[in-house]
Amino acid sequence: MRFARRIKSFHSRCFRSRQIEPITNISLTKTTTPQKPSTPSSSTTDSAIVKCNMAITTHMRNGHCDLALGVFKAMPRRTSVSWNAMVSGYLSNERFDLAREVFDKMPERDLVSWNVMISGYVRNGNLGAARSLFDLMPERDVVSWNAMLSGYAQNGYVDEARRVFDEMPVKNSISWNGILAAYVQNGRMEEAGLLFESKPDWHVVSWNCLMGGYVRKRRLGDARRIFDRMPVRDEVSWNTMISGYAQDGKLSEARILFDESPIRDVFTWTAMVSGYVQNGKVDEARRVFDEMPEKNSVSWNAMIAGYSQCKRMDVARELFESMPCHNVSSWNTMITAYANYGEIAHARNFFDRMPRRDCISWAAIIAGYAQTGDREEALRLFVEMKRDGGRLNRSTFTCVLSTCADIAALELGMQIHGRLIKAGYESGCYVGNALLAMYCRCGCIDEAYDVFEDISEKDVVSWNTMIAGYARHGFGKEALKVFESMKSAGIKPDDVTMVGVLSACSHTGLVDRGTKYFHSMYQDYGLTANSKHYTCMIDLLGRAGRLNDAQNLMNSMPFEPDAATWGALLGASRIHDNTELAEKAAEMIFEMEPENAGMYVLLSNLYAASGRWSDVGRMRLKMRDTGVRKVPGYSWVEVQNKIHTFSVGDCTHQDTGRIYAFLEELDLWMKRDGYVCETKLVLHDVDEEEKEHMLKYHSEKLAVAFGILNIPAGRPIRVMKNLRVCADCHTAIKHISNIVKRVIILRDSNRFHHFNGGVCSCGDYW
Repeated sequence: MRFARRIKSFHSRCFRSRQIEPITNISLTKTTTPQKPSTPSSSTTDSAIVKCNMAITTHMRNGHCDLALGVFKAMPRRTSVSWNAMVSGYLSNERFDLAREVFDKMPERDLVSWNVMISGYVRNGNLGAARSLFDLMPERDVVSWNAMLSGYAQNGYVDEARRVFDEMPVKNSISWNGILAAYVQNGRMEEAGLLFESKPDWHVVSWNCLMGGYVRKRRLGDARRIFDRMPVRDEVSWNTMISGYAQDGKLSEARILFDESPIRDVFTWTAMVSGYVQNGKVDEARRVFDEMPEKNSVSWNAMIAGYSQCKRMDVARELFESMPCHNVSSWNTMITAYANYGEIAHARNFFDRMPRRDCISWAAIIAGYAQTGDREEALRLFVEMKRDGGRLNRSTFTCVLSTCADIAALELGMQIHGRLIKAGYESGCYVGNALLAMYCRCGCIDEAYDVFEDISEKDVVSWNTMIAGYARHGFGKEALKVFESMKSAGIKPDDVTMVGVLSACSHTGLVDRGTKYFHSMYQDYGLTANSKHYTCMIDLLGRAGRLNDAQNLMNSMPFEPDAATWGALLGASRIHDNTELAEKAAEMIFEMEPENAGMYVLLSNLYAASGRWSDVGRMRLKMRDTGVRKVPGYSWVEVQNKIHTFSVGDCTHQDTGRIYAFLEELDLWMKRDGYVCETKLVLHDVDEEEKEHMLKYHSEKLAVAFGILNIPAGRPIRVMKNLRVCADCHTAIKHISNIVKRVIILRDSNRFHHFNGGVCSCGDYW
């Protein structure tokens, strides 16, 4: 957890919680004997004490802990009820430290005191403290035992809950229902069934609990047997069985029970509506909906969701507008649907009209903007959410972290990491994986590994993300070490794992190891190579100059090569100046993806390097005739939580003068350092001086220069580019890193480059 502690310390100023005055200056000392009661006076009558106790309870219920403490301190005499009200109040406001402080200072404790404190620890998930307190109790009642049983059950410790149950001197219906619910909620239905059969006189609630467990496990035959055996059924019994059939697609059985049900409440009708919706029968759902004698918000929302799922948004909106009363779920359904279909303007319209928002509302609109490519608005909304005090859930954290990763907004990502630690989410697999991916994609591979180490229970996604992260950063050997650790941990590699492993070999030229891994996929892991695996291998062989082997492997594929596979061969052909093979690969790509501008540019670069200017012109005309437009290249760098974007020859930035002047200085220093401009990359037949001028102001150079001028010394400069870095910029940035003695990390569309001391992590193998 070392990395989490560093982040927590870094962000502690931003996320201080409001402090509540502790219990101090109370003259009473802890004693085991009761105080001798003082003679009642007008200020200490029983009615006055009762009023004070009620005031403490009211203040605590409203979250005003300081006011409750003020009343408590002002009381000349306190009863056990007063002390218990303070303990209970602090617990309900999640101030467990203060609750325990009051509990420890109590002059006398009764059973209620012990039970309240134990229940508070149970609610907080601190079962160790609850058990320690339970063992110290001078006497226990059934409430004490039930509190411990419930704590173990709710936290998944079913065997411990059963031990408590077996040790109980007296059991009541809560005890029996508690252990039954423990088995059911944790999916241990065989044991739940045996327990149920050991006792004849179960209440209808218990029958419903067992039947509901079978329904959730989709054991509808067992659920129906319980239903048929029930001595008495209530509405929940009928609704559970109807919902079970409907959710499992057995709509005819659900309808038969629906028609037989002696009492149909709004939940019965809603179960049928939801069942039809979930099985894609929206029109049938609408017929049942229209027949409903009474509707609640769940009914309306189910129907709206049905129309949304089948993209009938006009009807969904019409139904929404006719709702007698909207709740937050109704709004969220519409926002989520519009956002998922890319209609972000409609989604935003509903979001702005909402009278009240919850974390799902924010998550939906933020995700909508992120999915439509407007990542800056997504992050702006996240900042607004924090300012408005919106509560963050795992989905919001994950979405925003993904957005930070897309645009490499590292500083904001680190702030979010701080909030994750405060919320207690950072070690969980779901959010931990998003955090891991964010650091990987923002160029912080060491920090990513720290996060990876801190994930308490790593799943296959965790391992895959770390392997792919090392691969993209050019640290192939580290990626393969993680892969070996993954196997040692008993995690079975999947298709994605092997893509990461083969990419790691490709990015670092580990031909023999990559070949070995590729040919052992089926034998060792039962995995059949797909097109991505073959593409990685062709890229690996091609980059190593083994173009014939790459072609032979492509010819042996059990399926036709796709554009990505031909693209790997084209890239290798460009590296090794094999124009003939490059032309063949390009023609195949043009047939499959005639609008792939990147392949036109790649082939044009090859022609330009060979001085074949007529062919460069032919490519330019072909692009024009087919309507293909070259994707403009741009680079960006984050400085003080703001993204600064540059394009080639950009003169729009407010610091343009300083940037260009600094680049001129750098150009002189680089030439003294041995830099030679790679003018063969310019796709225009102009003189050498003009070519040098055209290369000097590429977007990545502008971003690097701006970063050097504005990011304090000692901190890495992280630059992102939407296309692959050009060879000249790659060479130039190596020299720049040596001249200014700075670490420069560049992420292009294919991989990361770590420049330091005139050397790149890729070893010029890219």
